[in-house]
Formats: sequence, structure tokens, C-alpha cells
Amino acid sequence: MGVGQVLTMPLFFASNAIYPTAIMPDWLKTISHLNPLTYVVDALRTFMLADSTSTFGLSHDYTVILLTTSILVLIGARLYPRLAS
Repeated sequence: MGVGQVLTMPLFFASNAIYPTAIMPDWLKTISHLNPLTYVVDALRTFMLADSTSTFGLSHDYTVILLTTSILVLIGARLYPRLAS
């Protein structure tokens, strides 16, 4: 198992992709709400399933996704010059 798999499996497990957050224990719900993948799964589920509604609201999902992407792009832009040389 690679490093990427070790890091992504907990994120995927706590993203409500497999189990709904309603049946998770409180400590896992907290982790799930901090996990950006939760909001990606929520938005995708809303669009892919007929008559499905977003748990958090699509505007909230998009806001979290946009903020997470922006932060990671900024971190990557700051690290790139150091790693490229």
C-alpha cells in the first residue's frame, strides 16, 4: 500500500461516501464536517441521484470546495519554486 493510499483512505472513509453522517459517532461527524471530500460527495450525490437534495446546501458545498482548492493552490505555488530547483 502506497503513502497516497494510506493518507486518502481515512479521508474517503470520513467523507459520507460510504456511510451517512447521521449514523456516525459524534467524533467521526466532527472529522467528516472538517473533511472537504464530504462536500464534494454531497454535491455529486445531489446531481447524480434523481430527487436528491444536498445535506449542507449546494452553495455551502461550493464554498468549501472553492476555499479548499484556493488554499491548496496557494500552498502549491509557494512550495513549487523550492521543489523545482
